[in-house]
Amino acid sequence: MARQKKASGGGVPEWMVTFGDLMALLACFFVLIISFSIQDEKKLQVVAGSMREAFGVRKESRKEGMIEVEGVPVREFVKSITSVPQEPDSEFAEQRHDLRRKQGPEANTHDIDKTDIERPRQFATAAASLRQAWQEMPEIMEISDQILVEETPEGLNIQLVDQEGRSMFPPSQPYPYERTRLILTKIANVLRELPNQIEITGHTSADRSEEQPGRTNWDLSVQRANSVRSILAEYGVPNGRFDAVIGKAETDPLFPEDAFLAANRRISILLRAEEPPLPADHRL
Repeated sequence: MARQKKASGGGVPEWMVTFGDLMALLACFFVLIISFSIQDEKKLQVVAGSMREAFGVRKESRKEGMIEVEGVPVREFVKSITSVPQEPDSEFAEQRHDLRRKQGPEANTHDIDKTDIERPRQFATAAASLRQAWQEMPEIMEISDQILVEETPEGLNIQLVDQEGRSMFPPSQPYPYERTRLILTKIANVLRELPNQIEITGHTSADRSEEQPGRTNWDLSVQRANSVRSILAEYGVPNGRFDAVIGKAETDPLFPEDAFLAANRRISILLRAEEPPLPADHRL
């Protein structure tokens, strides 16, 4: 009978070493299974919410008796809304739920959602309308790159910016060139259709060459802002829409690294993001 083969070292059979390795692997496998079965529910919700937000998950809702645009009701009042319940997916969702709970049952969450959606849409439409209007005006094509339209946290900001050799206003004068007036008429056509308050700010550069005896850059910046307000009002923007006419002289340069740059001379027309004030008979 053949003798059993033994290891050359301590007399342990070779199959015993393999069996020991197998048992060690099985022990690790069962430890992993146990560790995965014990989970922190809160952390799991955070991870799940992050994944859903990253891949884009839209809350499912069913609304009756109305037409929807991008899932947002157009009508002010809806007769019947049935919403599918949704569990908090992340810390952001939980914080939003806590905020609504603190606001109480009288809080109109539909108005909040509508405000968050409608205002960016209005501003985007207004910006597109302005750019389209300027493209249809060949007489201002050479200065079209001096018209900046930007959505900011404060609202829609429209800036008419000077360039070297191409100014919006004659030197030292508060009234704009005719081409600038044409631009303002197109701006007025868009602004008068929106309810938001308007703030107009005049800026100059640090160059003192436009100053005259008895009139500083402060005076000039205010006068230019007010002349812009006058032109907008002339073309249909109601006087009640103007909230402020400001002159900042050279205190708020567009390019702080060079306060003498021509582009620091500009007019800013800000369409504010906040809601317009209520008429006097609607205030409490």
